[in-house]
Amino acid sequence: MRIGLAADHGGFDFKEEISVFLSEAGHEVIDFGARTLTLEDDYPDYILPLARAVAKGEVERGVAFCGSGVGASIAANKVSGVRAGLIHDSFSAHQGVEDDDMNVLCLGSRVIGIELAKELVHFFLNASFSGYERHQRRLDKVAVLERENLL
Repeated sequence: MRIGLAADHGGFDFKEEISVFLSEAGHEVIDFGARTLTLEDDYPDYILPLARAVAKGEVERGVAFCGSGVGASIAANKVSGVRAGLIHDSFSAHQGVEDDDMNVLCLGSRVIGIELAKELVHFFLNASFSGYERHQRRLDKVAVLERENLL
């Protein structure tokens, strides 16, 4: 699978470790930055290019990191077609994909440890959207909202 990663300074170390983890698992990793640890950087500068790549289908899924995961989630969800979730438990990591077709996983590196992050990424990437009518109906309603709110 082709996976995009992005992080600001708060998630930089996790991004680097998850990149190795995914590469060793046979995934193609596309790094949207940050490329160096710079304390003054801003999460939108990295998360938005990742989110746009997910929305365009240039990567199949994305994983975004910041200190809490909140900023990454807020930024990613500004891109039409992105369904980003801030996740800190294994159930939500797969359920978000199965029921809500989540395509960007947001993690807070100051909230969870790296081993849990690896587990969450694993669950996220190994889940598939169920396609159940009730789930698709809900996603269709979200898509209408996205079209109505385009600036």
